[in-house]
Amino acid sequence: MNKNFSTNPTAVSSRTLLALILAAGLTGCASFTPQALQPSEVLGTAQADKVAQAKDVVPLSGPLSLEEAVARAIKYNAERRLKAMEEAVAAGTFEAGKFDMLPKLVASAGYRYRDKDLLTSSRDLETGALIGARTISSSAEAVTTDLGLSWSLLDFGQSYYAAKQNGDRALIAAERRRKAIHTLVQDVRTAYWRVAAADKLNVSVRATIQEAESALQDARKAEGEMLRSPLEPLRFQRQLLENLRLLEAVEQELSSARIELAALVGLPHTQPISVVEPAGEIQTAWLDAPVDAMETQALAFNPDLRESMYNARIAQEETRRAMLKFFPGLSFNYGIKRSDDAYLVNQSWNEAGVQLSYNLLGLLGLPAQMRLAEAGVALADQKRVATQMVVLTQLHIARLQYANATRQFARADSIAGVDGRIVAHVSNQELAQKQTKLERVSQQTASILSSLRRYQAMSNVQAAASRLQATLGMELSVEGSDTMPLADLTAAVSRSLQSWEAGKLPPAPQAAAPRD
Repeated sequence: MNKNFSTNPTAVSSRTLLALILAAGLTGCASFTPQALQPSEVLGTAQADKVAQAKDVVPLSGPLSLEEAVARAIKYNAERRLKAMEEAVAAGTFEAGKFDMLPKLVASAGYRYRDKDLLTSSRDLETGALIGARTISSSAEAVTTDLGLSWSLLDFGQSYYAAKQNGDRALIAAERRRKAIHTLVQDVRTAYWRVAAADKLNVSVRATIQEAESALQDARKAEGEMLRSPLEPLRFQRQLLENLRLLEAVEQELSSARIELAALVGLPHTQPISVVEPAGEIQTAWLDAPVDAMETQALAFNPDLRESMYNARIAQEETRRAMLKFFPGLSFNYGIKRSDDAYLVNQSWNEAGVQLSYNLLGLLGLPAQMRLAEAGVALADQKRVATQMVVLTQLHIARLQYANATRQFARADSIAGVDGRIVAHVSNQELAQKQTKLERVSQQTASILSSLRRYQAMSNVQAAASRLQATLGMELSVEGSDTMPLADLTAAVSRSLQSWEAGKLPPAPQAAAPRD
C-alpha cells in the first residue's frame, strides 16, 4: 500500500487519548451539587436591590400633594415597574418571533478523521467474482464547509400564527399594565387620605389621651379616699377607660398610614411624610352621566374585557395552527458545499432540492384535534361573554357605591361639624364649672371619632371614584412617565384628575364588525 495513505499508530493513539481526556473533562463538569444561598449572599443582594430601587428617586422636599403622590407612585412604584417590564418582555417576544418566519440560513464546518482508509471493491453480478483491485475512495482526514438555505411552508405557517399570538400577548401585557395603574392610583388615593387624617387628628388624639389618663388617676385617687359612693368613681373610671380604648384604636388605625403611603410612592419606610389636604367639595358630576354612555365606555376600554377578547383571538389562532399539522409539508433547500477530500474530483458544488411530505397516519387524529380546537374557541368566547356581564355589573355597582359614598361623606361631614361645635360649648361650660372633665373628655373623644369617620368616608369616596374610573377604563394620560421629569408628570396627573372630576366621557367609538 502507498505509504502516503498508511496509518500512524502513534498519532492514532494520541488522538484517541486526547478524545478520552476531553470526554472525561466534560463529564466531570456536568456533575455538580446544588449550592444553597448563604445569608451573606441574600443580604448583599437585598441591599443591592434596595440601592437600585432608590436610584434616581427625587427626594421629598416638603408636604406631599395628592397629584405628586400619584405621580411618584406611577414613576417609582416597584409593582408598576414590574408590569412595565412584563409588557416590554412580551413586546420583545413578539419582535423576536417575527424572525422565525424567515428562511433558515445555516453555515457549518466540520472535520472528519478515520483510522483506516475507506477501501471499496467491486463484484461481478453474474459470476460473483471480485473485479479488479481494492480502491480508496475517501481521504482519512477531510474538512467540509456548508452554507445552506432552507425554507418550509409548514414552519412558515406555524411561525406566522405564533407571531400573531405573541402580538396579542403583548397587548394583553399592556392591558394588565393599565389595570395595575388603576389599582395603584386607587391605593394611593386611599392611603393619602389616611395620612391626612393622621396629620389632622394625631395631636388631638394624644392630647385627649393625656387628659383622660390624668382624669383616670384623679378618679382612682377619689375612689381610694372613699369620699363618695363607691359606684360613682367606678362608673367614672369605666367611662374614661372606654374613651381611652376608642382613642387608642384611632391611634392604631392611623399609625401605619405613612408606611403604606411611603411604600406606594417609592419612598423609604422611615421617611416622615406630611400631606396637603386638598380643598374643595366632593364632585358628583359622574352621577349625572348617562348610564348607557358609561356602559359603552366600559365595553370599549375596560382592561379585563379587552384582555378576554385578546385571549379569544389567541384561541382562534391556535385553531389555525392545529389545522396546519394536517397539510402536506413542502420544503425548499439550497446549499453551497465544499470539501478538501483529495479523492473528490469536484471539491466544491451546489445542491438544490424540493421535498413534499405528508403524515398519513396524522389524519387519524384530525377529528379529535378539530374538536379540541373548537372547544378552546368556544371556551374563550364564553369567557369573553362572562367577562362582559361582569364588567357591566361592576359598572353599575361602582356607580352605586360612588353615590352611596358621597352621601355617607356628606352625613359624616355634618356630624363632625356638629361634634366640633359641641366640644367648644362643653369646654366653655367646664371653664365655668358647669361640666365635669369627664364630659369634656367624652365629647372630645366623640369629636375625634366623628372626624376619623369623616376622613374614612372621604377615603371611601376616593376608592369608589377610582373603582368607577377603572371600570370605565379611563386611565391617567401619562404616556412616557418613565422618562418624564417628576414635575412634568405631576402636572400631567393634575390635569388628568381635574378632567376626571369634570365627569365628561370621551366621544363614544363606533361599533365595528368582529375580526375573523
